[in-house]
Amino acid sequence: MTRLTLVRRILHPLQEFVQAEAFSGVLLMLVTLTALAWANSPWAATYEEFWNSPLTISVGGFGLSKAAILWINDGLMAVFFFVVGLEIKREMLTGELSSFSNAAFPVVAAVGGMLVPAGVYVWFNYNQAGIDGWGIPMATDIAFALGVLTLLGNRAPLTLKLFLVAFAIVDDIGAVLVIALFYTAEVNFLSLWVGFLIFGILIILMAVRVRAIWFYVLLGLIMWVAFLKSGVHATIAGILLAITIPARSKVTEQEFISSTDTLLGELHALHFAQHSKQEEVLPEEESFQAAVHTIEQNCEEVLSPLQRLEHALHPWVAYAIMPVFALANAGIFIDASLTDGFLNPISWGIILGLVVGKPLGILLLTWLAAVTGLVRKPDTFSWAQLLGAGLLGGIGFTMSIFIANLAFAGSPFLAQAKLAILCASLVAGLGAYLLLRVSSPAKA
Repeated sequence: MTRLTLVRRILHPLQEFVQAEAFSGVLLMLVTLTALAWANSPWAATYEEFWNSPLTISVGGFGLSKAAILWINDGLMAVFFFVVGLEIKREMLTGELSSFSNAAFPVVAAVGGMLVPAGVYVWFNYNQAGIDGWGIPMATDIAFALGVLTLLGNRAPLTLKLFLVAFAIVDDIGAVLVIALFYTAEVNFLSLWVGFLIFGILIILMAVRVRAIWFYVLLGLIMWVAFLKSGVHATIAGILLAITIPARSKVTEQEFISSTDTLLGELHALHFAQHSKQEEVLPEEESFQAAVHTIEQNCEEVLSPLQRLEHALHPWVAYAIMPVFALANAGIFIDASLTDGFLNPISWGIILGLVVGKPLGILLLTWLAAVTGLVRKPDTFSWAQLLGAGLLGGIGFTMSIFIANLAFAGSPFLAQAKLAILCASLVAGLGAYLLLRVSSPAKA
């Protein structure tokens, strides 16, 4: 594989990812404003009623009945985490996280961006009732962050965007581990073992190179139900399913190019013969269709199931699932009782954790690692721009709200946490935009 081909394989999916996530961030902003307006309008009662309406899905004698918001948070978000898992696997195999030299800097940044915010939150809430929310300021909403970065146009170097994606993906890995290990209710071990049994079967299917996607989807649904019944959050099934999706294509790039070139040569020869003045040949429609179908099959086989699924599902996640999640969860009724008691340890822990702890952790740990020679900062962006990217990491929004739902389910602390997340994300986003605008000169 040539160096140019390798660079193209790494950058092309990342650039597609950045463009889709950036627009999704803008859409999320509009949806969030809509949710807040709805929850504070004369029709505020319909907001709670709508999202708490029961929905039942049944097949024969088996069925699941849950409130609409739980189908979103447990079901649609499992698809979100599945796509996150696909992105993580791709990055670790062929992307920015595929080599130690590329991965070291964003990994160190992500570790600092998780530990310091959690420490800030614990500082304010140690021995307090809200201590369970320590995982909230650890998260980063990559869609919102890239949306803000896109507003800067060509001021933001591509390498800074790729760094942001890479450290946010490592951040997602940390969030998944936190959810799995620390935000789990009482465990039903029978259901849990069924879930892991299905996961083992999926691993075997991947090992023997079964490529039929419907096998994985069907078993993935069964695994999701098992985890849902086990008490471990069902979204973990999405990550585990993504791990098992085959990442190898059926044919190599060279085989694809050689076969396609041969078929195109035959089509050119047929076309030339049909239009040659010296020779009249009747159109061979069957030969033409057979060649086209073979090229179509080659195109499918040169893409791995992982690539096909990620390409197919990412727009649905970016433009449907995340906005629906925001619409269902960001609507907070803001009244005097909420604002009067806003400045409490939970709010301080979340706001300072995201706005101060996140960029400070990223900058401090990467600087220490760079000074000691453990990692090397890319020369294409400055420390000031890195600080701006750290502030972008402080936009927790979707992931922070998701963890808040787990930490404070059914608690009055949930509304306070959501309001703090919205305020922190707004401050972090504005601060990052202003800092990056000042520290990143416009390109001609």
